[in-house]
Amino acid sequence: MSGFNNPTDPRGLRLTNTLTREKEDFVPIDPANVRMYVCGPTVYDFAHIGNARPVIVFDVLFRLLRHLYGEAHVTYVRNITDVDDKINARALRDFPDLPLNEAIRRVTEKTADQFHEDVAALGCLPPTFEPRATEFVAPRADGKTDMIGLIQTLIERGHAYEAAGEVLFDTASMPDYGQLSRRPLDEQQAGARVTVDRHKKNPGDFVLWKLSSPEEPGWDSPWGRGRPGWHIECSAMSAAYLGEVFDIHGGGLDLIFPHHENEIAQSRCAHGTAVMANYWLHNGFLQVEGQKMSKSLGNFFTIHELLEAETFGGRKWPGEVLRLAMLMTHYREPIDFSVRKLEEAENMLRKWKRAADLASEPGELPGEMIAALCDDLGTYPAFQMLTRLAGEAVEGDGAAASTLKAALAFLGFDVSSAAVDAHAVETAIAERLALIRDRKWAEADRIRDELLAQGIQLKDGKDAATGERITTWEVKR
Repeated sequence: MSGFNNPTDPRGLRLTNTLTREKEDFVPIDPANVRMYVCGPTVYDFAHIGNARPVIVFDVLFRLLRHLYGEAHVTYVRNITDVDDKINARALRDFPDLPLNEAIRRVTEKTADQFHEDVAALGCLPPTFEPRATEFVAPRADGKTDMIGLIQTLIERGHAYEAAGEVLFDTASMPDYGQLSRRPLDEQQAGARVTVDRHKKNPGDFVLWKLSSPEEPGWDSPWGRGRPGWHIECSAMSAAYLGEVFDIHGGGLDLIFPHHENEIAQSRCAHGTAVMANYWLHNGFLQVEGQKMSKSLGNFFTIHELLEAETFGGRKWPGEVLRLAMLMTHYREPIDFSVRKLEEAENMLRKWKRAADLASEPGELPGEMIAALCDDLGTYPAFQMLTRLAGEAVEGDGAAASTLKAALAFLGFDVSSAAVDAHAVETAIAERLALIRDRKWAEADRIRDELLAQGIQLKDGKDAATGERITTWEVKR
């Protein structure tokens, strides 16, 4: 570790650190200000379901940290990337008469607003700060870290150089470059959004600043009018709000190389620190119905489509169901996002909510659930405990119902006794009819009783034409 940590911390949180490939005790630099940075979306288009996974995973960690250290003592930064060649080109095309930042803001307003609506529907809390990359390119009036200033420092320290109108990071200047991804330097590839070849000193050198033509948007800099490379953005924004060294940096597994590796290189070399962040957490990949998500395969879905359009499984999906489906698989493992998984999540959530609704108020958070989450966000054992609580609640244990209600609220699920979810009721009725056909009378009766406890009264009858059993329902309270 970096040596910046306090020697002990009694809260018992353990996290798998990508930097060491080990599960470690989490000891914050300052328990009064626990700091976490997570890479956010590039708001060129609507966020897809793969983007939702890190947002949900690190929302749970944010909630857990707030519980362990206090809400006022956790700072969570998730950026918005609005510096991108595609975004810039669209800004120039659509708003040629506006200043660059304002034009980019116009282009990205819709997608950024939609992202906020989508993640709110997924039950995610807003981060403490959500900086936009465009606000941190040039020196700022408030003195917060900016990209141009970081690049200047890297040049002065001998870690960057100018070539062919670009500023490049010199990977050979950093003896231990590649620690996070554990890739030998001679295997590295240029991690920039534009191809650079002959003018690089080393194959792995990456772009910090690239010049803009007269037709392209850009910012004035000591190296000419241009725009930043991808990686320098997060180095500037994390330092601006969290300092030169902070506690946790998170993101998807696909960001380990080149993005996070190059963030580390820039930040450490600019600040002269041993680490950028003490703990690096990465969530696993996502497939859809067993295949890599791809527009060409027709299995590419935005969060908004899943919430609002009948595109996946022929129906819309509640945000809470999407959230639970994501959390049913441990965050570090690959996940197969499927209709079957969503149906399983919906059934599980429905049973939990029926039981939690038996309590008028939430009780104390279950220590067993917190302990499970403290073991590297162990959602599976936490959910097993919730299922057990639900069973105890429907058997008449009021304390279990109150505890369950508190646990669900903590995890980001709505436990308010609002309007009846008609789809959930119909799903429960279908499940009960299937149990009756299988002569599983006790289980069928349990569903009927659970619904009655929620004020949903069932009435069985026969279809006049077919003679088959049918069930209708009404709200009794």
